[in-house]
Amino acid sequence: MDEKLQEYARLLVRVGLNVQKGQRLVISAPVECAAFARMCAREAYEIGCLEVVMNWHDDALTRMKYLHADDTVFDIVPLWRRHFFNDHALEGAAYLAISATDPENLRGVDHGRVVRSQQASGKALKDFDRLQMCGGFPWCIASIPIPSWARTVFPDLPEQEAMDRLWDAIFASVRISGDGRAVDRWREHLDTLHRRVENMNRLNFKSLHYTNALGTDLTVELPEGHVWEAGDDVTLSGQTYVANMPTEELYTSPLRTGVNGVVYSSLPLCHDGHVIDGFHFVVREGRIVEAHAQKGEEALLGAIRVDEGASYFGEVALVPYDSPISNQKILFYNTLFDENAACHIAFGEAYPCIEGGQRMTKEELKARGLNDSITHVDFMVGTPDLSIVGTTHDGREIPVFVDGNFAPDI
Repeated sequence: MDEKLQEYARLLVRVGLNVQKGQRLVISAPVECAAFARMCAREAYEIGCLEVVMNWHDDALTRMKYLHADDTVFDIVPLWRRHFFNDHALEGAAYLAISATDPENLRGVDHGRVVRSQQASGKALKDFDRLQMCGGFPWCIASIPIPSWARTVFPDLPEQEAMDRLWDAIFASVRISGDGRAVDRWREHLDTLHRRVENMNRLNFKSLHYTNALGTDLTVELPEGHVWEAGDDVTLSGQTYVANMPTEELYTSPLRTGVNGVVYSSLPLCHDGHVIDGFHFVVREGRIVEAHAQKGEEALLGAIRVDEGASYFGEVALVPYDSPISNQKILFYNTLFDENAACHIAFGEAYPCIEGGQRMTKEELKARGLNDSITHVDFMVGTPDLSIVGTTHDGREIPVFVDGNFAPDI
């Protein structure tokens, strides 16, 4: 186990973030993950990291705050917090987020407080958010188990057994087997993703049409000059990094006003301490005009009303149903894993997935048809019977997904 943990920390620091000598590293982690965060810090220092700065957080204190804090605090972001995130982003520091939380930590709290806090943070941390989306600094999101999360994923198991099962599932998802070859396996995986990206960019689709038995019937137009991306990315300064570990996706940005139809979620969405399930959207000219959920509808409605852009889409991502994550047949209740088990779409901010987009201003990106928002929320739409047909600019229809997986020619 210790060898696997060391290999995981090494993978995140050396491949996920590709930390450079003399570069600062910011680690955001739950207090329950302190031992693993220290492993990552030690690995960073071994390769010459300038400094490791910790940003600790805690589910219990977060819940207390939303239940009991004075109402005024949810409209204010302290100056120190603005500087902490914005200044490190402007400096180009590497940012590791260890994502581990109780999926229903905020159940029963006033959702209005959550939305107001999001809105305040979105305004105060504009530099951080802008630079994160356009490659201003290397960042990576990864996870390790905590008891409350493990109990949710494996409710019928004793706590320690649930923790062990979740560790095994995470290691399988990030291609760690204990033989020290995770870095090599990741490079092979990224090569496969790159080949598919080249095929999608060569085809240069005008639109994609999604259908499945759940009721999804959605047409997504793509902006002129869009590009598909996958796996690793490159900062504006030329530093490669992998934003999500695990990752199985190819993704691009839709035309803001070019999405029409109905789309059904295929897996529950865990968002801001709430589980939202059995939901679907009706979309007209890019805008979500109806949203319904069997569970968590209030949280869903709040999420798409954070700002005007939250009711439009910012990402479409292709993930084969036959993948190391999906094949485990586990609902992780964590978007980092669940979004890589199925095709997904995000409402909110668009990644700058057009030619030259990384160096464009928000105004230039909006003029090219991309969405702008302070939020970005992925939800899963992939199923075993998902069909996606791409239409080229000369009217040809080409299968992209057949029965939940990439068509043979993609």
